Amino acid sequence: MAFDFKKEHKEFYSPPKSPTIIEIPTMNYISIKGKGNPNEKNGEYQDAISLLYSIAFTIKMSHKDTYKIDGYFEYIVPPLEGFWWQEDMIEIDYTHKDKFNWISIIRLPDFVTEGDFNWALAETTKKKERDFSKIKFLTYNEGLCVQCMHIGSYNNEPITLQAMEKFSLENDYIIDITPQRFHHEIYLSDPRKCDVSKLKTVLRHPIKIKD
Repeated sequence: MAFDFKKEHKEFYSPPKSPTIIEIPTMNYISIKGKGNPNEKNGEYQDAISLLYSIAFTIKMSHKDTYKIDGYFEYIVPPLEGFWWQEDMIEIDYTHKDKFNWISIIRLPDFVTEGDFNWALAETTKKKERDFSKIKFLTYNEGLCVQCMHIGSYNNEPITLQAMEKFSLENDYIIDITPQRFHHEIYLSDPRKCDVSKLKTVLRHPIKIKD
């Protein structure tokens, strides 16, 4: 049976619908950075996700290729995630989605090295005849965070985020969003197939001890 990150690491992918504090270890990802409204049809974001998944599945299916990854085991590609921010703003303004900056990411199993990633990049570029140069190997140490399961529309996230901030303050932490630490979302539902009221999204904010 293929390894499923969502089932094996429920602490990261299935938090309760009330805020909790968690320490996130260093993880490796494939990533792509961009700007603009994620809902724009045929826009930069939609194209970026297509590129990201192409690399993800090349790595996943590598065991059927002549290239062999040391320590490989079969797994389900983890869910799409995203870091989001707007210039000179700590809180996200959902009414101006055209001002979004984002880094879209997909987690890699620990056995995937940067060398393996470089092979996948070259292999996918050759097979797809597309430019994958924006896809990068990312090692990220997220550290101490507050997180919560958000149910419903992405536009209603501020309600959950406010609850997360309140919980943090009550436990002597403050939100610590910086140019290196981001508002983080993990998408557990496909908005093309799921009713908007039932969308499941893990929301995560970095925190630090309150002075």
